[in-house]
Amino acid sequence: MFRMSGSLYKDGRLLRDCVSRQSDPHVSRTDHVLTALKEICEYMDLSVPIWLQQNINQFKRKSVTEFRQDSFMEEIPFDYLKIEVIEE
Repeated sequence: MFRMSGSLYKDGRLLRDCVSRQSDPHVSRTDHVLTALKEICEYMDLSVPIWLQQNINQFKRKSVTEFRQDSFMEEIPFDYLKIEVIEE
């Protein structure tokens, strides 16, 4: 099972978090990540952020990244959205 957490932070404090679970073994890891990110954003009532090169590089290395204001089209009321793969 693939699980990914999403957490919103402001001023160093956790505002909200959730976990997306994907169980289809025939889907690629990339598809799992994109589907989980979409589910997390829907749950938190956010638009899906844009993957910048820094996000891609960080996620490839550590399976974790932080989306800040420059990844969102609209103004965000938090400092960043952190996503992290917690189980594959």
